[in-house]
Amino acid sequence: MKAQWNQAPWVKGLRTAIFDVREGFLEITRHGMALLGLAVVLFFLAFLAHPHLQSQVSEVLLGWLQIRQVDSLDNPEPSDAAQRTTTQDLKNLTPEQLSVTRWLSRKYRVGPEPLAAMVSEAWTLGEKTQLPPTLILALMAVESRFNPFTAGSQGAVGLMQIEVQAHADTLAQHGGPFAALDPLTNLRIGVRHLQALVQQTDTLEEALALYGAASGQPSDSPYVERVLAEQQQLLSLTAPASPPSVVSNSSKPPAPAR
Repeated sequence: MKAQWNQAPWVKGLRTAIFDVREGFLEITRHGMALLGLAVVLFFLAFLAHPHLQSQVSEVLLGWLQIRQVDSLDNPEPSDAAQRTTTQDLKNLTPEQLSVTRWLSRKYRVGPEPLAAMVSEAWTLGEKTQLPPTLILALMAVESRFNPFTAGSQGAVGLMQIEVQAHADTLAQHGGPFAALDPLTNLRIGVRHLQALVQQTDTLEEALALYGAASGQPSDSPYVERVLAEQQQLLSLTAPASPPSVVSNSSKPPAPAR
């Protein structure tokens, strides 16, 4: 029965039609690829024979690359936080910021341009959180000596020695755990953490002690004293420009505006 079905005229006709269609498709494909290859060859021959055409194509490509570069700067991806290089021109600093930058650069042997970005950001964050920028910089100096790749014994990393696990949700908004090594991201998270501790405690010393404990500082180390002593040195650099608001050992900065 099966053999008779295979020998039916309409079955043979269907097979022949399918075979013809397949062969036709393959033939068209071969000719199409041949025509495409010929077109590519002719284009390159014309390209090589006309220098002005090369110049025009180069201008188009350069323009496209410039547009792509501008777009990437205006609309950075979240993961860019962990990949960018942070620097700032010293000319953009105020006199007191410049004085602090130069002093810290000499003391900790850090390039002035990267340090200038941190100093400027400390002033900006100080205005937002009502924490003295000299305190922020002093804490950074004691925690990492301005090395953005420093890692502590308890998993704290970066300039402000923040705990990656404790701030995982915030870091996820900036590209993930590696964003903790981005100087600006690390600095901002660390300052917000310090601000929260200041709000929760009665004195600045208590807030600093809690910050140091979270970053892995030994309980018997003179951590708080070191931070406050560093801040006093920085305040002395800013005194000629404006009277410093010294934070005493028994007080704390004014409560941040809500």
